[in-house]
Amino acid sequence: FVDITDSGFDPKTLTIDAGDTVNFVNKDPQPHQPASAFHPTHTVYPDTGGCIGSKFDACKGLVQDETFSFTFNHKGTWGYHDHLNPTTTGQIIVQ
Repeated sequence: FVDITDSGFDPKTLTIDAGDTVNFVNKDPQPHQPASAFHPTHTVYPDTGGCIGSKFDACKGLVQDETFSFTFNHKGTWGYHDHLNPTTTGQIIVQ
């Protein structure tokens, strides 16, 4: 799990295995939209077809306690951000 709080993503960096699913949970009363870097194109994660660029995109602001789940099938280091607060960033390392 990656919690989204008023101070950012927790943990900011997460290491997982290829094929693992990460659940992003908004723990803040304000909406947050986790999405592949870079803002505003969301094109770093290579699977295309999401609402803007990559499939790694919640495509909407998550309300408090709402979860967005994404399965990472590509190995690498994948930066991401909160589309609604673009300076809030994190990374997923897929082994």
